[in-house]
Amino acid sequence: MSLVELIAQADERGLAASGLACLDRCVPLLGGDDETLRPLWASLADGAGADDWTERLEQTRVKLDGAGTEDEAVVLAHRMLQAAPAERFAAEVRVWADACSVASLQIHRLLDTAEDEASSVDSRRKGRTQGMSPLVAAELRRQITVLEVMAGHGPAGLRRAVEVSTEGRRVLRAVVSRRSRQQG
Repeated sequence: MSLVELIAQADERGLAASGLACLDRCVPLLGGDDETLRPLWASLADGAGADDWTERLEQTRVKLDGAGTEDEAVVLAHRMLQAAPAERFAAEVRVWADACSVASLQIHRLLDTAEDEASSVDSRRKGRTQGMSPLVAAELRRQITVLEVMAGHGPAGLRRAVEVSTEGRRVLRAVVSRRSRQQG
């Protein structure tokens, strides 16, 4: 199943996890650490209050205020955070998760030193993967894994979704670090 199809079929929690995972993998661009989004992840667990997402999202936005940069990858990551819906309603979260998917793939494409043969990331999301750059291919796999785990395991899949996101965040942190050394 393509990423687009998985997003179309995901439930509210799966969509929120998908969008959050994309943002989490890109948090090094915003100056965040491994714990920055942990409160938001916790708001997706069973037993979390209805207002937990809203309160924790606002706290995260304050922590990661990324104003003043013109780097395209950073701008895209910041837009993901700013576009997060204040409340977790399926329709709003679906739009956000879809936008985060596109933005995260685009960020990985911008940061990959290898050329991606596709004219846009949309074809990648629809399953056309020939000539994909390695960083984009890995991000696509992570996005699909998060959605599949959430669809197959519900709230119990959150732990695996966080693990997948953590792995991707470490990869992107290394890419960002290498990029800054080369530019510096």
